[in-house]
Amino acid sequence: MPKIDSLRVSAPGRICLFGDHQDFLGLAVIASAINRRIVITGTPRTDGQFHLLLPDIGSEDFFDPSQEIPYLGPRDYLRSVSNVIRRCGTQWPCGFDCTVRGDIPINAGVSSSSALVIAWTYFLLCAAAPDRAPDPVEVARIGHRAEVLEFGEPGGMMDHYTSALGGTVYIDCGGDIAVETLKRPLHGFVLGDSLEPKDTVGVLGQSKTDALLGVRLMEERMPGFHFRTSTADVVAPFLDALPERARRKVYANVVNWEITGAAKRLLETGPFDPAAFGTLIDRHHAMLRDGIGVSTPKLERMIEAAKTAGALGAKVNGSGGGGTMIAYAPGCEAKVVEAIDRAGGRAGVVTIDTGARRE
Repeated sequence: MPKIDSLRVSAPGRICLFGDHQDFLGLAVIASAINRRIVITGTPRTDGQFHLLLPDIGSEDFFDPSQEIPYLGPRDYLRSVSNVIRRCGTQWPCGFDCTVRGDIPINAGVSSSSALVIAWTYFLLCAAAPDRAPDPVEVARIGHRAEVLEFGEPGGMMDHYTSALGGTVYIDCGGDIAVETLKRPLHGFVLGDSLEPKDTVGVLGQSKTDALLGVRLMEERMPGFHFRTSTADVVAPFLDALPERARRKVYANVVNWEITGAAKRLLETGPFDPAAFGTLIDRHHAMLRDGIGVSTPKLERMIEAAKTAGALGAKVNGSGGGGTMIAYAPGCEAKVVEAIDRAGGRAGVVTIDTGARRE
């Protein structure tokens, strides 16, 4: 096995263009990796231990990866990744001193935690087999297992696949995960951070609970109901019998499934129409705001400011309830950044980036 003098890997955050709150329902999403990344650098140590410094958040950890590592609290992802990989039979030839840095907004809907998980997964696989590039799909699956399944959390697989594979991807989460890379070049995105804290697990958990309740009630009233095959006009007459919150969630998820399909067709076929793309983003946001209920007054002010400054579309990004929004503003990015900043956010242009990689 080749000797490692040092190892440096990185993984990106992501923006969700279409399909927020749908991956955990077995539907589909369109997401893009962005040029905000988690970077992990490491040098070997002789005692087999892993020592990790995370100066951006004032944290560190130290553990032996050769045995099951106890968790010190919820969402202890550095330890869970090591446990999941070790259970697959992986061993490491040495320990590592590691430093973790990043420029992804934390707890803001840009998948900072998943980027950390994917970067650490990639690092550990490279450290165990330095002469073999990790398979991105394997990296995504391990990452999802370590972040979501290990702790019984409600999230889907969008973040892990987008961070591992990079680019813009269509991820169908029904049954066996199917991922397509969408080749259409996209640019002009502005990311705006509301600086509002958010409860990602709580928001996703409530969204999933409400949606699944709505599905059960719809199946009782409309035999054959399914988000994938039941159109909004067919579903509408059955909704009045549902509790208000479940009614909103069912309708929004039906419409958002249709919007994601329309966006995929627009990205795949014929001449690209930026205005139509922006309109789909706006329609998706309307469902997230009014149906799923995950916008906030400040995010709405930032979105309105972006639209007034020339953005073709703008929406809540990720789970919502705070965090970030994105604006699609090709040709007027600087004006949109200024407008979002004036509305109280913190904005910057982001570009589509590659997935997890060895630097």
